[in-house]
Amino acid sequence: MSQPIAMEGQNETPWEPSQRYPDPRFRAFDPAFLGFRAMNGAVEKIAGGCRWAEGPVWFGDHRALLWSDIPNDRILRWDERSGAVTVFRESSNYANGNTRDRQGRLVTCEHLTRRVTRTEYDGRITVLADRFQGKRLNSPNDVVVRSDGSIWFSDPPFGISGHIEGDKAEPELPQAVWRIDGRSGELSMITDELAGPNGLAFSPDETILYVVESRAEPRRIVAYDVAEDGRVANRRTIVQGEPGDTPDGFRVDTAGNLWCGWGMGGAEFDGVRVFNSSGAPLGHIDLPERCANLCFGGRNRNRLFMAASRSVYSVMLTVQGVAGG
Repeated sequence: MSQPIAMEGQNETPWEPSQRYPDPRFRAFDPAFLGFRAMNGAVEKIAGGCRWAEGPVWFGDHRALLWSDIPNDRILRWDERSGAVTVFRESSNYANGNTRDRQGRLVTCEHLTRRVTRTEYDGRITVLADRFQGKRLNSPNDVVVRSDGSIWFSDPPFGISGHIEGDKAEPELPQAVWRIDGRSGELSMITDELAGPNGLAFSPDETILYVVESRAEPRRIVAYDVAEDGRVANRRTIVQGEPGDTPDGFRVDTAGNLWCGWGMGGAEFDGVRVFNSSGAPLGHIDLPERCANLCFGGRNRNRLFMAASRSVYSVMLTVQGVAGG
């Protein structure tokens, strides 16, 4: 069994929990946003000491959260019952995004090996995608699974741009969004028209795919209509960022609202920005660090877990994330 690891030290971010209910870290742009805040739900810091926390995924059957600490080349695990943080996998091949498939297995984007993998029930690793027509993928970044079992992931060149989150290399394929068929396992390109495709998620009914275009100036979130066969059409911008806005990884609640990792443009941007399905900003959860990605978890999918630079935070909400999100 893994032993708990110390998460304090030079990479620890100072943290002062709010002593007041409801938590004043919820900033409303629309009064409806304050209804998402549980009266006695305050933002909690559950882990620290990371170099760059990413890709959180909830395992309700284990009451545990997994997330990637990319530069430290590991996946960490937080146990809800004990609060202990342990190393789940090291080396992780500089893992980034994680999710679960419809059978509950861990699906992971790996920068170093430039592949998407599945962890089987017995711990074996199955490679789902690493090449297309003989050419290597760039550095799979974020991943979601549709109810038909298909796996969708973004593949920008971020992990091969240097030696911090992978090995520096020249791209062999365009940066793109890809789909792995849930039955045949066939890999197909969805689109290569986005500059720096990053976080992605589906609407609750899975008819819309949202993708962060992280190398647009400024960043934005685009949407596509999704056909039953997986083809996409009707690209449009849902959220057009302003200077300082930095949407990253995100998830969707059952009402279709987008909960987006945010930050980097200044302290007032750090945290989570929430939009309705039309792209109107509803509110912001202030954190002391830029948030790169998040997920819903807990017994009723109403606990938000936020992977934010050196730390991981959580807060109880009155809304629920979509199943499998």
